[in-house]
Amino acid sequence: MKLNCDLGESFGSWEKGLDELAMQDIDQANIACGFHAGDPLVMFKTLLLAKKNKVEVGAHPGYPDLVGFGRRSIKCSAQEIESMMIYQISAIDGMAKSMDINVEYVKPHGALYNDMMADKTTRLAVMKATASYHKPLKLMIQATADYKTHQDEAKQLGLTLLAEGFADRRYDDTGRLLSRNEVGAVLNQEQMLEQVNQLKETGTITTTSGLRLPLALDSLCVHGDNIAGVEAIKAIRQILQG
Repeated sequence: MKLNCDLGESFGSWEKGLDELAMQDIDQANIACGFHAGDPLVMFKTLLLAKKNKVEVGAHPGYPDLVGFGRRSIKCSAQEIESMMIYQISAIDGMAKSMDINVEYVKPHGALYNDMMADKTTRLAVMKATASYHKPLKLMIQATADYKTHQDEAKQLGLTLLAEGFADRRYDDTGRLLSRNEVGAVLNQEQMLEQVNQLKETGTITTTSGLRLPLALDSLCVHGDNIAGVEAIKAIRQILQG
């Protein structure tokens, strides 16, 4: 089980995240492509950090929403979603290729990720965009009870999925993330480390009602927005290596 983190989300003089510190303990960097965050210089610097730390690079496309940080849904046609994704993937992939770096996967950001999980039309548009790119790319998608269905959808397009889980989020009984509007949706550090240890030892998570659900993951999402987050990444890494 690898660790992935959303990085490269600064923009101009606005700085977000402790990318240099977070990059030291992760396996996969989801790098913003300029629509919800990031700019050419930030993308370049983040790619350099990934190369220095031997971290896999993934494109992190979102809705064109710098003001809302890509966390607001935007009503788009399937063709618009496919086009905006290919545009963003091409931007990060072109820059990476000039630096002798390979972009290996795609993980949608924020509202686009949530919409992909909730709406089949959006999900298929995201899948088609990833599958139609000129080189093979994997798509990172949340592991839920519907993951087998999502795999079948992807298989029809010749697309490989990466099953993702979240270290610091509480799950409901369907295997989906509890809404951030619900009490207890975001775990404190002690709860988060307990969940990671349970995943490692038993391959399960405990839902909000106490139910144990199996969760087979390829990658676990962590956050490097602040010092506490970076310290948590180190603690998670120690558990997984321990």
